[in-house]
Amino acid sequence: MMPHVLVYGTLRRGGRNDIARYRPAPVFVGEAFIVGTLYDLGAYPGVVLGGAGRVKGEVYRITLEVERELDRLEEVAEDDSGEYIRRRVRVAVGVQSIDCLVYEIHPTRIAGRHVIDSGDWIAHAAGAAGWAWFSQPKE
Repeated sequence: MMPHVLVYGTLRRGGRNDIARYRPAPVFVGEAFIVGTLYDLGAYPGVVLGGAGRVKGEVYRITLEVERELDRLEEVAEDDSGEYIRRRVRVAVGVQSIDCLVYEIHPTRIAGRHVIDSGDWIAHAAGAAGWAWFSQPKE
């Protein structure tokens, strides 16, 4: 059986690391939410699982080759000392419940980082880009 992954940041559709660029192409299953807190790490987000927040994501069916590529991108280490830790989470997608890989940020990486209250990285990043453009001084 092929694994599933829930992506919540730059790997989402329209993100700068859109998962569609991987081969063989991941198969979109649906949108979903996980319980967690989303942090702004600058160019990308990180989620800490658990708590009272909800984080928006997309579920994809992937091959083991794509899973290995995602592990490299997320700097997963076998001893859990990497930037992200690979977790397995049960996710509701419509009426189905699917076991998914989720890349959780290592807890040492969130000190001093802002929480994204909306739980939606794409909306947050678009708003931040718009604000940055709006707040630039005119020449």
